[in-house]
Amino acid sequence: MIANSMQVNFSQLRADFPLLQKTNRNKPVIFFDSAASAQKPRQVLEAVNHFYQHDYANIHRGIYELSERASLLYENTREKVRQFIHAKEAGEIVFVRGTTEAINLVANCLSQDWQAGDEVILSEMEHHANIVPWYLLKTKLGIALKIIPVRDDGSIDTDAYQTLFSARTKLVAISHVSNALGTINPVKEMTEIAHAHDVPVLFDGAQAVPHLAVDVQAIDCDFYAFSGHKMYAPTGIGVLYGKKAYLDLMPPYQGGGDMIESVSFSKVTFAKAPHKFEAGTPDIAGAIGLSAAIDYLQAIGMDEIFAHEQQLLSYAEAALLTIPTLKIIGTAKPKVGVISFTMDGIHPHDIGTVLDHEGIAVRAGHHCAMPLMERMGVAATVRASFAVYTDEQDVDALIKGIQLAVRIFS
Repeated sequence: MIANSMQVNFSQLRADFPLLQKTNRNKPVIFFDSAASAQKPRQVLEAVNHFYQHDYANIHRGIYELSERASLLYENTREKVRQFIHAKEAGEIVFVRGTTEAINLVANCLSQDWQAGDEVILSEMEHHANIVPWYLLKTKLGIALKIIPVRDDGSIDTDAYQTLFSARTKLVAISHVSNALGTINPVKEMTEIAHAHDVPVLFDGAQAVPHLAVDVQAIDCDFYAFSGHKMYAPTGIGVLYGKKAYLDLMPPYQGGGDMIESVSFSKVTFAKAPHKFEAGTPDIAGAIGLSAAIDYLQAIGMDEIFAHEQQLLSYAEAALLTIPTLKIIGTAKPKVGVISFTMDGIHPHDIGTVLDHEGIAVRAGHHCAMPLMERMGVAATVRASFAVYTDEQDVDALIKGIQLAVRIFS
């Protein structure tokens, strides 16, 4: 139970997560795959369950008490998200299924007047979710993709970035934090550079919001996308932040109920943002869970979470580097609690299998970042990612599991 951020004992937070009380292969679950999707605390599970049992109804469409109560809870979550990322107004918060849908929404709606030869700037470290939507526009419209290089240590080359702009640049779309390496990009600086060229910026914040405080007004970005399931909320709920000026100009993403003002067979008029981007019945319960997840994070404190994960990161890196055949991929600082590594003579999938038999969950593969893997000269890595429930004992178990893999394959 969290009292306040000054009294948090991170070693005790594990008790908040029911799944982590279970066993895997008759061993305690040790979860190092939070970058893919974080486990859910009982506070979030109970909030969703309570909503379904006591407050459930469809929203925005009923004049009865249950619907009005559900609508209020849903819109209160929008305001809570606004406060969490420091947006200017709640109307800048669009609920989506997750980061992927948010990026696709921007790609489809912002590009209505783009032409062949227009440009989007990406980086070599992008998740496929921030590559494929732009590639589809490349094949459909003939736009060009200009790519910011990544240095050998996993940092983004900001000097090269400044040379990529032209009169045809329409958007910069990059990760706030690399999902594969954990690198934290200098987002405020990169926004300032883009704005000096009158180019809007979209940040993929999926890997940032669970680990560090985000202030979209301080960053001054034009769009910011993130997913609930990586920040301890349910799957199927996410957020697109957009500056009001852009959301007002962009056309709807999908058509359906609840995103309209009036409908006839001869004319349809649309609701104002953000509702014009939220066609159909949304993930109401997911929004309730997102609200509870934000409460959970804020009760701990984002600065405290970041400091905890930085301490663990230093502890884990020092321990991993005692293994002679292990190489950490991505050493740039600052970074969040993500460590990707390879081992001489052992495929990442084999390491993952050995660890799984020890009850330890890691991710092994290309992490939906194939261009980055190619840039770093590897086909795949093992990725261990941290969360509020990760502690030094988990790291110790990870080291023992890797040492076991060395013995098995030596």
